[in-house]
Amino acid sequence: MRDRPGYLPQTPSQTAGPYVHIGLAPGAAGFSIFACELGGDIAGPNARGERIRIEGRVTDGTGAPVKDALIEVWQANAAGHYAHPEGGGEVEEGFRGWGRVICDFETGQWGFDTVKPGPVPWPGRSPEGRVVMQAPHVNLWIVARGINLGLNTRLYFPDEEEANAADPLLGLIEQEARRETLIARRQGRGAYRFDIRLQGEGETVFLDI
Repeated sequence: MRDRPGYLPQTPSQTAGPYVHIGLAPGAAGFSIFACELGGDIAGPNARGERIRIEGRVTDGTGAPVKDALIEVWQANAAGHYAHPEGGGEVEEGFRGWGRVICDFETGQWGFDTVKPGPVPWPGRSPEGRVVMQAPHVNLWIVARGINLGLNTRLYFPDEEEANAADPLLGLIEQEARRETLIARRQGRGAYRFDIRLQGEGETVFLDI
């Protein structure tokens, strides 16, 4: 393969880290490197909808917190539109729909403030030709020391039972206990908790995308 023109040899794989969280989110790690750091504001001040707080921990197979994990977040706004030219519609000024947070170095806790997203269309249509809607959700990408490829998962909301029951992605997960790993827990008005288990009992469902 190396001798064929137009082909390059495969480079060796390498895990992320051990300081990936500092390199990608230096401000959160206490390093004032950039005047404006990406990923700090997900919704912006003009976003409409319910303001919410999401918190959690990333744990390994033994239940110990992974304190050097970094989590990237992307979501639609309350109207179900992404901040993208093909996102389905206009979004409020300042709404990015994307953010980046790291785990606390002592406790392993992470968290961010945003607005609750609205339902978004599923790619393609039903056999009857109708648009299929996905339940409100937040997309998460996790990377940490020892992870070769970032892990993709989703956070769904416990107070969206009807929408969750009809969600096409959740419907692909046959075991109820596995589906429950994608449902956050309500912790009071506007507050949710979502713990991510990397492996072992109660392992979070990760998506092959």
